[in-house]
Amino acid sequence: MACALTKGRIEPCKDSVGGLKEIYFGDFGDLNATGANLTADDSVDNFDTSAETVFKYELKGNSSFEQAITSSRENGTTYFEQTLNLTLKKLSAADNKEVKLLAYGRPQIIVRDYNDNYFLVGREHGSEVTGGTIVTGAAMADLSGYTLTFSGQETLPANFINVDSNDGSSMVVGTTTLTITSGSDF
Repeated sequence: MACALTKGRIEPCKDSVGGLKEIYFGDFGDLNATGANLTADDSVDNFDTSAETVFKYELKGNSSFEQAITSSRENGTTYFEQTLNLTLKKLSAADNKEVKLLAYGRPQIIVRDYNDNYFLVGREHGSEVTGGTIVTGAAMADLSGYTLTFSGQETLPANFINVDSNDGSSMVVGTTTLTITSGSDF
């Protein structure tokens, strides 16, 4: 049977935390992620490109990444709904333009959490902006910024990425060096 289990799992230590540290957007196809080399545990250890540029967004609070498993015994199908919810503080004309481009496109997204795990969202099909707001808030303490929801449907859960190094200006994954373009401070 091809879907036979391969291992058990012990109760892990309580040494992990929730939350997202940063994300990196790449235009669909630029990473050639569908040709990425996957290890035996479905982790990405090399992209099928020599070098590409990704765009870094720093995050602090109120952003999350989750994956819902949808499986149908009747249809014999299983897929993973990847959902990334972002809260980006402060409005600007430049950010409005980028939000528009994100909504028009279907980027592949690298998510980095506070445990320094990296995940690849939308490896085969990209991700879509499926909702969000551009909000000024009503009270002084309200959010003035953007909320965006990205969704992707994939045949595998978001792949872990084996990042060899990330110095803030480049990320090395196997023989692939991704150039990181950070935003400017408004």
